[in-house]
Amino acid sequence: MLNHVYMFSELEPTDAGVLTEHTTTRTYPANAILINEGDQTDSLYVILEGEVKVYASDENGKEVILNILKPGEYFGELALVDDQPRSASVMTMTPTKVMIISKASFKKCLSENTDLAFNLIRALARQVRALTDNVKSLALMDVYGRVANVLHDLAEEKDGVKVIEQKLTHQDIANMVGASREMVSRIQKDLAKGGYISIEKKSITI
Repeated sequence: MLNHVYMFSELEPTDAGVLTEHTTTRTYPANAILINEGDQTDSLYVILEGEVKVYASDENGKEVILNILKPGEYFGELALVDDQPRSASVMTMTPTKVMIISKASFKKCLSENTDLAFNLIRALARQVRALTDNVKSLALMDVYGRVANVLHDLAEEKDGVKVIEQKLTHQDIANMVGASREMVSRIQKDLAKGGYISIEKKSITI
């Protein structure tokens, strides 16, 4: 599985084997909180099955979704390079299986493999670029543009068309674009009426 994760894609089989020797695998139901913002933990999580959302919230429960992650993606990498509390919370959206890699195991592999160090730097740089794009979208686009942008980013190519197969509620999308659920509902209806998207029970096709 690690060969399909960008950060570990250049590891030799022996190095990957050493790394996975000290991992644990856990399965969680939907809507289980894996990490709370502010937690003092230091493990990397690789998603093997299922989907999770990365989010932040305030004391009133208002939530903003920072990312939705799928199999082959990972979270918690910041804890591998600093000793700060978790910067966001993570919750499963579907039944999910994760591989958990401890900071000690990762650091040992990192010290012996320069390719892994460069991949970690590239991965962190890619995250900074993604966050920059999110800030630009929130600052410069209207809600209509932000919704369209999020739908485009979430869609994946399937049989020649772009499809979003995640079960996303209007509130989920609203939490991603910084708008109300009612506004997102109206915009999706407009997009469907204009022929830009088609909405079925389990998917959205662009």
